[in-house]
Amino acid sequence: MDASIISALAALTGAAVGGLTSGIANWRSQRSQVRAQWILHEETRRQTLYRDFIEDAAKCYIDALQHDKADIPNLVSLYAKLSAMRAVASKQVVHQAEDVARKILDSYLEPDKNFVQLREMAIDGTIDLLLGFSHACRDEFEKMRPVDF
Repeated sequence: MDASIISALAALTGAAVGGLTSGIANWRSQRSQVRAQWILHEETRRQTLYRDFIEDAAKCYIDALQHDKADIPNLVSLYAKLSAMRAVASKQVVHQAEDVARKILDSYLEPDKNFVQLREMAIDGTIDLLLGFSHACRDEFEKMRPVDF
């Protein structure tokens, strides 16, 4: 084989390998960026959903502690957010949210609490209905973060 043909083939092979390597690196970088953007978008969406659920649950819970007649519109809003969570959240978050909703419904059946009783519940920590839910959300967000960073 002629030396010039070997040189030309070596040059073409080198160019092809270099181009292919560059293309693969670019593709992997683009894929990484898209994944990071998706995770950020998903995390933001869940944060908004969980925040709204917490606000609705807190309102419903304090209403349930003070009244025996259910606030149906707020309960519907709470259950709508719970259903939305079933589509995107981890099983642990959904389980904790269902516990919160169930405890709120049960609270309507208990005797009404006055301010002194609510203060005592705040002091001993029993008023914090959302603690388990908050921890489950934090765990879920920690699992969503990429390990590569």
